[in-house]
Amino acid sequence: SPMMTLIAQKCGICFQPPSIILIYRDNSQDKTRQRIMPVRNFSKFSDCSRAAEQLKNNPRHKAYLEGVSQRQLQKLYSLLRGHLEGQSLAESLEKFRQEETIDPEEDMNKLDDKELAKRKSIMDELFEKNRKKKDDPDFIYNIEVEFPLDEQLESCTWDIESDEEV
Repeated sequence: SPMMTLIAQKCGICFQPPSIILIYRDNSQDKTRQRIMPVRNFSKFSDCSRAAEQLKNNPRHKAYLEGVSQRQLQKLYSLLRGHLEGQSLAESLEKFRQEETIDPEEDMNKLDDKELAKRKSIMDELFEKNRKKKDDPDFIYNIEVEFPLDEQLESCTWDIESDEEV
């Protein structure tokens, strides 16, 4: 299939003219190539996640963007939107970083479906990035850790076995 021969290597953005640039390896021809995808009908009011989804599903670019996550494309669109709003690249990157950081104190039960899906995708991406795979050089199978028992163990009421009907 053509998808197996195209391997995304780098993905970036050009502000003038607005376009997403993909550096990819074409294994069928043993060459590294560049694909420029113009960004049209995008303003500082546009939805970055929708734009990323549309680009990723665009039949003309789909095979090339197979190895690029939708979140990566969303980040590029948010940098473009920041540029259109007059922010510097550093400001746009910092704003994106803040939006993509998970607050451990946040009550996710209070989020709407869209925001919850966004948090889950951030966590999935973090998990994948940090996950050790079998072929990683520092992969260790079956790590055993001893936890110190200095502190008094707390018991929880839900931990106690009971035959009571609830």
